[in-house]
Amino acid sequence: MSLAQITEKIESDARVESAKILERAREQEIEIKRAAEAEVKKLEDAAKNRFDKERPEIFKRRDIVARLDVNKIHLDAQRRLIRDAFSEGLERLKGLEKGKYLEFCNRLLKEAVDSGDEVMEISRDEKYINPGWVDEFNKANGTKITLSEERGDFLGGFILNKDRIYINCSWEMLMQATQERIENEVVHRLFSD
Repeated sequence: MSLAQITEKIESDARVESAKILERAREQEIEIKRAAEAEVKKLEDAAKNRFDKERPEIFKRRDIVARLDVNKIHLDAQRRLIRDAFSEGLERLKGLEKGKYLEFCNRLLKEAVDSGDEVMEISRDEKYINPGWVDEFNKANGTKITLSEERGDFLGGFILNKDRIYINCSWEMLMQATQERIENEVVHRLFSD
């Protein structure tokens, strides 16, 4: 056998062998693709089944979160409404006409006086309480209340002081105390069905 024939035989055998190897590789490729597709299908089915099982829980959670958000918005609106109601009360106190204003202050002062010789601090913007009014109160009630030179930073009413004991009868404090006392009733009246 000549060198050319031997080379031809080796090349021919190599071609046959490489064809067999390529054929096996193609078969393996097809088998790997089938296995991969089966695995993908299995994973997709598992994910779908899991989602189908969890779907009601997911929607239930979303519904709960949505309800909580709605309740929060509703509660914020109620709080604003309550705050506005008490702010309106404060505005009405500030806007009382002189006679009713002084009558209310007179009753309030009678309840607040302890020893009868307290110092009364009034608001910077006080329009009706003055030394003359305090003198009339003292004469009518047998007290010796004095009007402080200092003016307070509150909307109306007064603050009584005796030996570092303060009785705060400012409109703001009165509204705060009233709110704490009757807020549950206000909520019930405003929001009961």
